[in-house]
Amino acid sequence: MRAVPITVSALAAAFLLTACGGGDDNSSSGGEKSKAASGSACAAGDLGMEVGAVNAAPAAGDTGNVTVTITNNGAECTLEGFPKVELEADGTTVAVPEDEAAAPQKLTLAEQATSSFTLTYVRGEEGGEQSLAVKKVKYGLPGGSADQSFDWSYGAIALKGEDTPDASVSGFQQAGD
Repeated sequence: MRAVPITVSALAAAFLLTACGGGDDNSSSGGEKSKAASGSACAAGDLGMEVGAVNAAPAAGDTGNVTVTITNNGAECTLEGFPKVELEADGTTVAVPEDEAAAPQKLTLAEQATSSFTLTYVRGEEGGEQSLAVKKVKYGLPGGSADQSFDWSYGAIALKGEDTPDASVSGFQQAGD
């Protein structure tokens, strides 16, 4: 009686290991991973971008998150690094620094695949000297211009210095299935 469950468990474990590719992503077997890693950089014109989900900071001093999801509407391509994000407020534009704890990864996006990044911020006091009354957020691909934008409606963002928002942007993460 016990042989069946052990055999089934062993076969299931072997199947899972095979499906995962054995763990060596740097193999030169000529498989799909090697081809995908050599894809060209994603072009902004081929990407659809959507803002949401949002976990808005409810009060000054609280932390909030805004996620931007990117859909590849073109041929397979790669994303590597951090998105460029800028905050605009009454004629002032400041860059959002990269999350110091995050390590960028190289992602291959097949046609219609999605990726996302997150803008994390600390809400500032409305009208406060150490706050930036953000009206718009611009964002774009690494090395490119911040050419997409959305209106900001989540309150002022705290400042760590004169031109440094208390905010950060994550690297691109795989999204969806």
